[in-house]
Amino acid sequence: MGRGCSATPQMDFLRNPQSSKDGDRDINPRSLGELDEFFMQLALEEAQKAGEEGEVPIGAVLVSEGQVVARGHNRTIGLNDPTGHAEILTLRSGAAAAGNYRLPRSTLYVTLEPCVMCAGAVIQARVGRLVYGADDPKSGGVQSLYAILSDKRLNHRVEVRGGILVEECGEVLRRFFKERR
Repeated sequence: MGRGCSATPQMDFLRNPQSSKDGDRDINPRSLGELDEFFMQLALEEAQKAGEEGEVPIGAVLVSEGQVVARGHNRTIGLNDPTGHAEILTLRSGAAAAGNYRLPRSTLYVTLEPCVMCAGAVIQARVGRLVYGADDPKSGGVQSLYAILSDKRLNHRVEVRGGILVEECGEVLRRFFKERR
């Protein structure tokens, strides 16, 4: 796997939620909201990596059955690839790890509302759930400008939850663009 996206060691803390570890952090989820925040924090770590590489700081984490399957961050500049968005790279890595392009029981965590291209990839991958941080009023394909994931004309719907760690996700982007000016 290329830099910017990788499969991640399995974290099976849902089966024994009393005490598990991820690195130095204790994991003791009590609710779906806490799980969403935990995995969004991992996506924020990916966003930080993107920013350090001079990429727009967006990160993504793909989770299936409580385990991280793949992680990634924006690499459009580094890969000279307009499709090198965090979501696309993470879905590619996750599909490779699963041995199937369909990821129906998965949740994709992304720090910024996906664009139209990435929302389309979420549909094609049959992702079951999308959780994102900040809305993207300029190119959001989930609710800000378009509602791709809830379009009844398409053959797949995705459960969506936005606004998770919205301040932290927005701050990473604000800081990045402030430094660029």
